Amino acid sequence: MSLDLSQCSDRELAALARTGREDVYRELLARYKAPVFRLIRHHVGHAEEAMDLSQESFVAAFAAIERYDGDRPFRIWISRIALNKCRDWARRRAVRSFFTRALPLENAHDVAIEAPAPDVEAGDRAELARVRKAMAGLPHNLREVLVLRGVEDLSQSATAQLLKVSEKTVETRLYRARLKLRMLLDEN
Repeated sequence: MSLDLSQCSDRELAALARTGREDVYRELLARYKAPVFRLIRHHVGHAEEAMDLSQESFVAAFAAIERYDGDRPFRIWISRIALNKCRDWARRRAVRSFFTRALPLENAHDVAIEAPAPDVEAGDRAELARVRKAMAGLPHNLREVLVLRGVEDLSQSATAQLLKVSEKTVETRLYRARLKLRMLLDEN
């Protein structure tokens, strides 16, 4: 008699994953790849980078499955790993950006410039780009709360758990993020 993994709780799946069962990893991936990808995509703004970071997040999670606490939601745990991957990516990007700008002018032609995507729906794309640009202008702690609460629709409690802050801090940061975002959008 075969065990139906889709009926197992996250705690049960994590326990089975510790035995190295590939089918269990596939089940966890199927459950959480979409929310993890969305979280990362909203954080980094690039689908290709988000796909790579999602894969890195799951690889890291599965390698550290022994440290998963079954009393907490798996989504919060994997999201925390994904958020850390986003922070690492942002640090690497900042360093690359610094060195790119620091290149002497005679080497400037060696720097690849990313071309914008074709503009199919001009109005919608322009507005989306405007909002993304404004969100990118938010401090990371405000942007994280805005993405988790507003885009990923996590509860205040789950967001607080994920960010390791109080629920009141989440509430305050969300208020400030929305206010600052509104101000940034009004400026443009």
